[in-house]
Amino acid sequence: MAAKVTPRSDDLLLVVDVQNDFCPGGALAVEQGDAVVPLVNALMARFPHCVLTQDWHPPGHASFASQHDGRAAFEEVEMPYGPQTLWPDHCVQGSEGAAFHPGLELGRAETVVRKGYRREVDSYSAFFENDRTTPTGLGGYLRERGFTRVFVAGLAYDFCVRFSAEDARKLGLETFVVGDACRPVNLPGTLEAAETSFDSLGIQRIATEEIAA
Repeated sequence: MAAKVTPRSDDLLLVVDVQNDFCPGGALAVEQGDAVVPLVNALMARFPHCVLTQDWHPPGHASFASQHDGRAAFEEVEMPYGPQTLWPDHCVQGSEGAAFHPGLELGRAETVVRKGYRREVDSYSAFFENDRTTPTGLGGYLRERGFTRVFVAGLAYDFCVRFSAEDARKLGLETFVVGDACRPVNLPGTLEAAETSFDSLGIQRIATEEIAA
């Protein structure tokens, strides 16, 4: 058996969007999205540092299909910043859907990064808006605190986890995706695109059981 990865003082666990709207019964439910909750809780107990992200859209956000006449959720449109998948209204600021899953243990989180709150641009990544230039501030936070490795878990594997992991790697951080602690939206081609991207960038895949308690 290969040696387990032991979390270090310069490691960060980044927990992406484990919110009610992405879990069964939510407005943009990911299949078995709630299954990540016990795994994420176990991971948070193993890592010395943890940051949570929270999708936080204003009403009428530009990524909502309801704002585009004649268009449906999961269609793609061209926005000023590039292609954008349209979504059902979800994670509206202050709503129950935007709240973290009630089973998620929040006590280990050192900060919460809210994203997607600019009405005219979506934000998948924890580091940059979808225009790929507007930062959330997380990169500076990690740099100032001296983190060198990031382990990403949460929802959804092929969107917000993917783009967060990509940006962490591009910022020079050694990056792992904890695959069993994620679930995908799995639109046509999105899962394959995520895997191809991870391979090309050297983003490592790991399982919860491979991380030492």
